[in-house]
Amino acid sequence: MTEGSKKNILVLNGPNLNMLGTREPDIYGSETLDDINNNMISRAETLGYTIDFRQSNSESELVGWIQQCQGDTSAILLNAGAFTHTSVAILDALQTLDIPVIEVHLSNIFRREKFRHHSYVSPAANGIICGFGSNSYILALDAAHNILSKN
Repeated sequence: MTEGSKKNILVLNGPNLNMLGTREPDIYGSETLDDINNNMISRAETLGYTIDFRQSNSESELVGWIQQCQGDTSAILLNAGAFTHTSVAILDALQTLDIPVIEVHLSNIFRREKFRHHSYVSPAANGIICGFGSNSYILALDAAHNILSKN
């Protein structure tokens, strides 16, 4: 892939992920969201992608970003945080897209509280990667790359 043909991957992070590094490090690890972003940028460059990495505690802002990505975004990697388990609005926005969506979680949501076992993101996602800490994001990027390479 040449420099002029780089594709953009949108990485969206939901509520409280801005607190990574200090928030429950026994569950979420000690890396910050900036650390994850930097790792994503490095990996994306080797694959020929650019990363647009964003975080919001606002459901409406996340929905707006999803709606705006059509046309200039190749795929979305989404860690919707707690909105994963509550947001029909995010699901509705994702279902309007014609690009790959990978659901991402740092922790294994199926080993946690029962309410975390249900995802409103999953019906719109090509797949889910969870339980690998910050490496979940890299695995999601690789998964998106594999899907996009087949097109």
